[in-house]
Amino acid sequence: MIRAPYSAPLRLADIGLGRSIALRPSPAERARIGRALDLAALDRLEGELRIAPWLDGAEITGAWRAEAVQTCGVTLDPLPVSLSGRFALRVVPAGSPHAPSPDVEIELDPDAPDPSDVLDADGVLDLGVYLVEQLALELDPFPRKPDAVFEPPEADPAPSPFAALAALKRD
Repeated sequence: MIRAPYSAPLRLADIGLGRSIALRPSPAERARIGRALDLAALDRLEGELRIAPWLDGAEITGAWRAEAVQTCGVTLDPLPVSLSGRFALRVVPAGSPHAPSPDVEIELDPDAPDPSDVLDADGVLDLGVYLVEQLALELDPFPRKPDAVFEPPEADPAPSPFAALAALKRD
């Protein structure tokens, strides 16, 4: 099992009638997140989440903001980025009748809501994982400074097949 770079666990049984939670990873946690996402730096990451009961699980809605530094894929220079977003998702416990069936093929409809996430048998949802996931989804996989221009190196001219013969003739 891969260890998450940032964890903020919440038991499904502890949601009650609903909760608001602010997530603000420490500098050490941000450094782990930055390494996991291949960032030069993660100066800020914060999220405001609302967790409410939904069927036999929970609905999580939230907003997040981040200040990060990626590396330009062309110049290898630091590239500061400001990111933010909103998200909503639903989770259900393992064995829930509302869980998506693994035997049914999922139809991809960009306008339909995402299927519910299924929690492990322990009934713990990790809000930190969802926050990092949202950040990862918004990062540019090919960061490039606006003025960066790729200039390929000059190719060596292909040697003539007669170059070896000319070298022999000089000797």
